[in-house]
Amino acid sequence: MSSIFEGFLSTPEALEAFGERSFLQAMLDVEAALARAQSRAGLVPEAAATAIAAACKVELFDTAAIVRGSAVAGTLAVPLVQSLKETVARSSKEAAGFVHLGATSQDVIDTALVLVTRRVLRLIEADVYKAATALLALAQQHAGAPVLARTLMQPASVTSFGLKCAGWAAPLVRSLQRIEVASGRALRLQLGGAVGTLAQMKGKGPEVVGLMAAALALQAPDAAWHTQRDEWLALGCELGLLAGSLGKVAKDIALMGQYEVGEVAEPSGAGRGGSSAMPHKRNPVACMVALAAAQRAPQRVAALLAAMPQEHERALGNWQAELAEWPGLLAAVHGSAHAMAEALAGLQVNTPRMRANIDTLRAELPADAADEWFSMALAAQAGELAQAQINSQLAALGALKR
Repeated sequence: MSSIFEGFLSTPEALEAFGERSFLQAMLDVEAALARAQSRAGLVPEAAATAIAAACKVELFDTAAIVRGSAVAGTLAVPLVQSLKETVARSSKEAAGFVHLGATSQDVIDTALVLVTRRVLRLIEADVYKAATALLALAQQHAGAPVLARTLMQPASVTSFGLKCAGWAAPLVRSLQRIEVASGRALRLQLGGAVGTLAQMKGKGPEVVGLMAAALALQAPDAAWHTQRDEWLALGCELGLLAGSLGKVAKDIALMGQYEVGEVAEPSGAGRGGSSAMPHKRNPVACMVALAAAQRAPQRVAALLAAMPQEHERALGNWQAELAEWPGLLAAVHGSAHAMAEALAGLQVNTPRMRANIDTLRAELPADAADEWFSMALAAQAGELAQAQINSQLAALGALKR
């Protein structure tokens, strides 16, 4: 996922969350929760569970060696579990025999991926909430401010900047609503054992699932979802939609911010949006990040959907392809959301320039056409529509879980 070009298109938080040490720690958290749950269910001695949990600290492991070992084993879980057994054995050989009891590699990796995704998803939601709130504040402030609407990339008629802002905010609010529902279904524990039957847990499998899910603050699944990826990928699709909606806002702002138009501008600051060759330039870097995410997200989502037909009870290649695509989607979407949240919170709005652009076009038209399409009354009407949308969207934001 990471490269020298990824850093400025994402965020340090998202990249770190899917980094080697962070992800291996999430896997160890799953192993610790498994041992504790099995202890409470009577499958593992309490002393063994305590020893296993005490060893589940990533600083005790050679992460580079584990990652190298995954290339040979075909999964991160095999070298990690082996290293965990060796680490536990140093304090208790008996306890080492209970490591990873009745679980499979996919159980640990999928659940770790859910834990890491939840962390990044909270960052995304917070930034999208901030972006939507900033847009609604702009909509309120400029509800009746006249601005040219544009259709087919050409000036059309008068609308209000407030209505444009409310229109930008609406898909972001809807995305937050849908992601709240999708994440509630997707952020589930994965635990099924070798073929999804929990056969090695001696009838205590459902109890272990419930205990483990509660410990990790995840939903307990009705059954293992090793090759049933619909709820998980529904969340991925929602993230793809969000990237597109953020890209729409970014494209409009970039166009309105062109020097010849000059109606809005991203916030300025030392080193922000500069050019190495042309010191007069003020590049819209937040819009650039969001547009890059909107360009890449569809391919990520398409790859996830293409990986859905997974063979029988365990996939050969498709699940692994999905794993490789997922972090890039989350990282790109958070990069977009964070960039636009910052830009929109400080967006500079040039209402005199908006009015001047209207007047310039109006002067080129016959009086009757100018009166019909460029009356300031049109902006007032648009402002009334904006206010209704603002109230509705604020109510929707207020109803979201925070």
